[in-house]
Amino acid sequence: MAPKAEKKPAAEKKPPPSKAEKNIPKGGGGGGTDGKKKKRTKKSVETYKIYLFKVLKQVHPDIGISSKAMGIMNSFTNDIFEKLAMESSRLARYNKKPTITSREIQTAVRLVLPGELAKHAVSEAVGVHKPGDFEGYC
Repeated sequence: MAPKAEKKPAAEKKPPPSKAEKNIPKGGGGGGTDGKKKKRTKKSVETYKIYLFKVLKQVHPDIGISSKAMGIMNSFTNDIFEKLAMESSRLARYNKKPTITSREIQTAVRLVLPGELAKHAVSEAVGVHKPGDFEGYC
């Protein structure tokens, strides 16, 4: 048999660090005991509230709107926008086109909005942007 390896004394081995131990950085201590508080940065939330209010004032200058009603209108606007975006992207995918054009948006409006409302929305949009409006810009 081979000779046995010589045993080293147990004092030389370092014990493995325990998992319950916390590593606290030195210098300054943790916690916030020094009296300074960190300022939280506000998350920027994008809403349509400003624009909805401007449209309301154009249509009815003497009427106000509560914040709860404005929240409902903002939610409604987000919902309609999402539905139109989903439908127009679906149409572009069906036609194997990589780009959503005004044609997909117009078709999505006709599909998402009911009857007379779709007709009015399309006629308003077509009246604003006529073909050839942007010829001088290219």
